[in-house]
Amino acid sequence: MDADQAPGLQSGRFSGRTRFQQAVRDVLVEAQAQDWSEIILCDLNFWDWPLGERAVHDSLQHWARSGRRCIVIAADFDEIVRRHARFVTWRRTWSHVVECWRCPARDTSGVPSMLWTPGWVLHRIDPEDSVFSLHDSPSRRVQLRESLQDVVAASASAFPASTLGL
Repeated sequence: MDADQAPGLQSGRFSGRTRFQQAVRDVLVEAQAQDWSEIILCDLNFWDWPLGERAVHDSLQHWARSGRRCIVIAADFDEIVRRHARFVTWRRTWSHVVECWRCPARDTSGVPSMLWTPGWVLHRIDPEDSVFSLHDSPSRRVQLRESLQDVVAASASAFPASTLGL
């Protein structure tokens, strides 16, 4: 998006890691602005997502409040801990809003790379080359939401906000 264009999301198919990361930022800003009650983040490990950036943290911080729900689905949370310290801190603070699910390790081929909201879906079709679509089609949102529900149903609760020990 050019600097002189009006803010907002544009539907379409895009490619490139930098563009993908900007789209994640933009969708989270939109989630805050539109007051959406739920967001779902899903990826194998989130290694190249901008979750540790201050701008993403600020968007999530302004979005989060009682009555919100954030679901995070991954096959592995190690990269989140290693690369995204701000997100880990935000997750700890907002543990009553954030649910984390680990996909079964034996079947990671069915784990989509996606940021779902009630208004928009960012779906990374090819994570290797960062080819993704961004759209607000109601039928596509419903279809992708159902696929995420299937992934959660096969997953186990994971990535606790704090670790208690004896």
